Amino acid sequence: MGDLMIPRSAIVLRLGDIGAGTDLPGLCEGVRLRLRGSGAATVILDVGGLAQPDCRTIDALARIQLTTRRLGRHARLLNASPELIELLALAGLGGVVPCCGTLLFEAEGETEQREEPLRVQEEGDPADPVA
Repeated sequence: MGDLMIPRSAIVLRLGDIGAGTDLPGLCEGVRLRLRGSGAATVILDVGGLAQPDCRTIDALARIQLTTRRLGRHARLLNASPELIELLALAGLGGVVPCCGTLLFEAEGETEQREEPLRVQEEGDPADPVA
């Protein structure tokens, strides 16, 4: 895993290819059992072994994230390929199933505040009768 530091409050699960025969509810139950048996706040999903991510992969990752959130925890992806990141973005899940970077975790607690959109204010032109 390179020079990434995995916090003690995390568990790491390696995911291989998720084919048509994969039992997704069973996969989520396995994650649930691992979390309940630990004090981990985070599940790090090492997805470096996924050869060809597809819609089934996205479905599984979304279900795992939902499982972890229902338990008050969260999941992060490690070693995600550009293809997987693109598929997550296309599915609208890029922010829902985040990837780990070189800084493994952002500060937890408060969500990112977004700036209010700028409003365009037009000035009236005295020469323009509509203004």
